[in-house]
Amino acid sequence: MMEIRSSVDHNFWSGKRVLITGHTGFKGGWLALWLNSMGAKVIGFALEPDTKPSLFRIANIENILIKSYQGDIRDIDSIRFSLNYEAPEIVFHLAAQSLVRESYSNPVDTYSTNIMGTVNLLDCLRTVDGVKATVIVSSDKCYENKEWLWGYREIDPMGGYDPYSSSKGCVELISAAFRQSFFNDNKYQEHGHSIATARAGNVIGGGDWARDRLIPDAIKAFESKSDLILRNPNSIRPWQHVLEPLSGYLMLAQQLYRSGPSFSGAWNFGPPVEDSRPVNEVVNILEKYWKGDINLHKEIKSSNFHEANLLMLDCSKAYQKLSWKPRWNIQMAIKKTAEWYTAFGNGDDMQNFTLMQIAEYSQD
Repeated sequence: MMEIRSSVDHNFWSGKRVLITGHTGFKGGWLALWLNSMGAKVIGFALEPDTKPSLFRIANIENILIKSYQGDIRDIDSIRFSLNYEAPEIVFHLAAQSLVRESYSNPVDTYSTNIMGTVNLLDCLRTVDGVKATVIVSSDKCYENKEWLWGYREIDPMGGYDPYSSSKGCVELISAAFRQSFFNDNKYQEHGHSIATARAGNVIGGGDWARDRLIPDAIKAFESKSDLILRNPNSIRPWQHVLEPLSGYLMLAQQLYRSGPSFSGAWNFGPPVEDSRPVNEVVNILEKYWKGDINLHKEIKSSNFHEANLLMLDCSKAYQKLSWKPRWNIQMAIKKTAEWYTAFGNGDDMQNFTLMQIAEYSQD
């Protein structure tokens, strides 16, 4: 397997036992591959992939794991068993219901998965020895969105209009409460465990087939030469390639492990302001980089659900304290995404292709 070096510390991850919840999902799959390529011993805990095709299947991610547990994060006994038996040193919590529109259709599942799933994990971590660092992946939608023209900072209030967004605001509050109550920074010498939350923008990249997401919908429309329905063509979002926040999560986990309380708390990982673009512009850029024939008709439909029109993140904290910064601008992020789906359509080995893109990102 190809070796990958980057600002993420390759040597640090070699031999580390890492558990990922949600490893069968889009972000979780990319993270598992990256960690394994650096020599980490990766354990997964998740439900079966919820899309066909899925990155988990086509990139043969199960084959690179030490163990893949099929389980529901809402089942506290299952996650407790996995943590106790596998004894990870670092935990990444990505298991979630991650779609805004789905949260309108199934609010109870959204709240139970995102809120109680996080509670279950944190409660289990209170009794597991050996875990030194936990990164809980949240969302930029956790903020009380006033649709102002500047980015939200980590100290801004939580909120959320829709069930998904409010569930992520709750995840942040729950994580803070557990950290203060059971993993208090002032008692780090007693428990030796630091917890942080990570808030990212709209991620794109190969291997995403989730429903009601712009890039997967556009790719399907390109391939089938069918209409592309745009519900909010003028809405501005902070677009970034999936590798951008993942590099932030990895760098954050390294510092939590090494320095503990100095890096606990909340962190934003988003693109620069100039890469917050309207939905319609993102589709136009994707058309430019798509290699196949396109006979695309865009149909504008009003959404029946409320979605934010403007949302940006202030990532000064990550820039200054972690020396993290985005590497691929929106043009490159969309180009790499188009190349991934083209390679998949051509029948390439997608595990190798995904690792190649990680290597390219690391070297840029």
